Amino acid sequence: MSKEIKRNFIRKQYSKIARKEKIACCSGCCCGGNDVDNISFQLGYTEEDLKSVPSQSNMGLGCGNPIAIANLKEGETVLDLGSGGGFDCFLARRKVGEKGYVIGVDMTSEMILLARKNNEKMGYKNVEFRLGEIERLPVADGTIDVIISNCVINLALNKQKVFKEAYRVLKKGGRLSIVDVLVTAKLPEDILNDLEMLAGCISGAEHIEKIKGMLEEAGFTDIKMTPKENSRKIISAWVPGRNIEDYVASYIIEAIK
Repeated sequence: MSKEIKRNFIRKQYSKIARKEKIACCSGCCCGGNDVDNISFQLGYTEEDLKSVPSQSNMGLGCGNPIAIANLKEGETVLDLGSGGGFDCFLARRKVGEKGYVIGVDMTSEMILLARKNNEKMGYKNVEFRLGEIERLPVADGTIDVIISNCVINLALNKQKVFKEAYRVLKKGGRLSIVDVLVTAKLPEDILNDLEMLAGCISGAEHIEKIKGMLEEAGFTDIKMTPKENSRKIISAWVPGRNIEDYVASYIIEAIK
């Protein structure tokens, strides 16, 4: 199966999610639950977080809370890879304040439109959303203080390019603070060849050591990779009865340029 077929499938799936025609499995919703708030609490968000943003920006997607680990400071410039409806961007804006700046990048025009509509409700002048692929970031060199991302890099078909691009756009001393799904044991062939599992943030995941090697090759230092304590609970909700949590886990990934 070609990369273009896979990429188009992922794009179409998330376009449907933006139009509310489908709920993604990396939210846990499509598998029986539809309480986005409870899903968000499991991922590490607070009630205050949820109340501070437009409800349509939070679709319960993700495998953690990158804002909780990013240690954002007032005045910093933040880039969100795979920004969706803008949920994490709006939370980041609360941290960096009026003097900061937040950029969200997403590959689907439907998500960008949704995020921009949500931003109109917030009235933020220092938050913007750009259409683009995270393997080819529409961002200038050395302009970003912190990169965040929530369960998106696993969807990228060339992860090494993603990390090289992240390194390019970060300032010297800039931080990578992301959460993503990583492989902990060899995935069965039926999962690897399942496009729904790819769009559901599972079959596109890469092994821990390979991701670490990619980060090192890109030039990152001080790499930390920590599994989330409730990872099995998060992952098992995505596809009940398939024991997916035996093969992949939600990880906090941090690194410095």
